[in-house]
Amino acid sequence: MAESGYTGGHLENPTYKQVSQGFTGHAEAVRITYNPKQVNYEKLLDYFWHHIDPTVKDQQFCDVGNQYRSAIFYQDETQKKAAETSKAALERSGKFAKIYTEIVPASRFYLAEEYHQDYYKKNPIRYKYYRNGCGRDARVSKVWGTAH
Repeated sequence: MAESGYTGGHLENPTYKQVSQGFTGHAEAVRITYNPKQVNYEKLLDYFWHHIDPTVKDQQFCDVGNQYRSAIFYQDETQKKAAETSKAALERSGKFAKIYTEIVPASRFYLAEEYHQDYYKKNPIRYKYYRNGCGRDARVSKVWGTAH
């Protein structure tokens, strides 16, 4: 299960408007609940990497600001080690000059407003326009050499 929300900041119970203004310290984030018997954490990490641009600081596609930084918020030492190992492997690959994705302990997660949950399903035309307008798919293909 995936839930949209905010984490990593200092303001309690932030709203989308507050987070998007960039003064809460929070990042827009997704909380994933999964069954490790069906998919392991390493597979989730691989999926994560291949759907972001780790080469930019405080930005994902056309969204700019610290609230759009890429980060892995780990729950325990096992996740921390796995995340660090996956990042180190990417760094050793030589594919990227620098990886800006943070690996930090998870803090309190605040659910985003209901209209943000499953946004792509509730607003498919608007989401498709945003995704294409931002050049997300083209950038992912350029960064990773594949279409996602």
